[in-house]
Amino acid sequence: MHIKRAIDKIPGGMMLVPLFLGALCHTLAPGAGKYFGSFTNGLIGGTVPILAVWFFCMGASIKLSATGTVLRKSGTLVVTKIAVAWIVAAVASRLIPENGFEVGMLAGLSTLALVAAMDMTNGGLYASVMQQYGTKEEAGAFVLMSLESGPLMTMVILGTAGIASFEPHVFVGAVLPFVIGFTLGNIDPELREFFSKAIQTLIPFFAFALGNTIDLTVIAQTGLLGIMLGLAVIVVTGIPLIFADRWIGGGDGTAGIAASSSAGAAVATPVLIAEMLPQFKAVAPAATALVATSVIVTSILVPILTALYSRRIKRLQVASAQHAAIK
Repeated sequence: MHIKRAIDKIPGGMMLVPLFLGALCHTLAPGAGKYFGSFTNGLIGGTVPILAVWFFCMGASIKLSATGTVLRKSGTLVVTKIAVAWIVAAVASRLIPENGFEVGMLAGLSTLALVAAMDMTNGGLYASVMQQYGTKEEAGAFVLMSLESGPLMTMVILGTAGIASFEPHVFVGAVLPFVIGFTLGNIDPELREFFSKAIQTLIPFFAFALGNTIDLTVIAQTGLLGIMLGLAVIVVTGIPLIFADRWIGGGDGTAGIAASSSAGAAVATPVLIAEMLPQFKAVAPAATALVATSVIVTSILVPILTALYSRRIKRLQVASAQHAAIK
C-alpha cells in the first residue's frame, strides 16, 4: 500500500489527514488518552511538547547567510503579510465579539481565527510555486518565512492591536526553542542538517494531537465559513502582497500572489494561544477548524492563481516588447 503517496496527493495532506484522524478519535472516544495513559496519552494530548521540538528544528533549519536579493524579497513579503494581518486584527476586534460570533452564518468566526489564517505564509508551497514561475532568488525568499512559524507573530499582532496582553516572559518562552535551534544550526552546519530532517517527520504527530482538541461537529459547522476564510486570505493578503512585490521587492507581483496562502503550521496557533491565554479557549476549537479549511483552500487555489497571473504578466511583457520593437 502506498499510504504516503496517497496522502501527498491531498493539499497539505501530511498535516490535514492526521488532524482529521485526531478529530475523529476525539469525537468518537474523547476519553481515550486518559483511559490508555502513558505514551498513548502523550501522543493524543502532547500538542505543546511536540510543537516545541518542531519549532526548535525549524529554527535550526534557517541559514543566517542569504543574498541581498533574497532578503529584500523575503523581508518585503513577510512584513507585508504581518502588516495586513495586524490591520485585519485591529478592524476585526471592533466588529467581532470577544468570544467570536456564536450564531448565524458567521458562527465560529473570531479575531483569533482571522489573524492565525492570515499572518503566516505556507513557505513550502511558496517555494515550489516560485521554482516553476519565478527566479531562483524569488524561490529562495521563503528563508525568512520560517520566522513566521509558531505563535510569536500572532502574539505580537494580538498584543500590539490591543486585543490581548502577554507578559514579557511568555513572549520569551514562545520564541526560545526557535532561537536556540537557530543559534545551534548556524554554529554547526551538521547540526542544521541533522535537526532539519525532523521537521517533516514531526508534522503528522503534532497534527494528530491538534486534531484531538477538535470535535468533528465543529468542522462540519464551520466548513463553508472556512472556505470563505480561505478566499478572504487570498484576496485580503494577496492584493497588498502583489503591490509590495512590484513596488518594493523588485518583482512583477508573481511572488506576492504565491505568498497569499495560510501556512499549515497556523493550524496549531489557536490552541497554543489558548494555552497561554485562557480567554481564547472558547474560540480555539472553531478557529483551528477554520484555519485548517483555509489551509486546504489556499493550497489548492494559490498555485492555480499564481500560474494564471504569471502567464498574464508574461503575455503583457511579450506584447510590450513587440510594441517597443515596432516603434
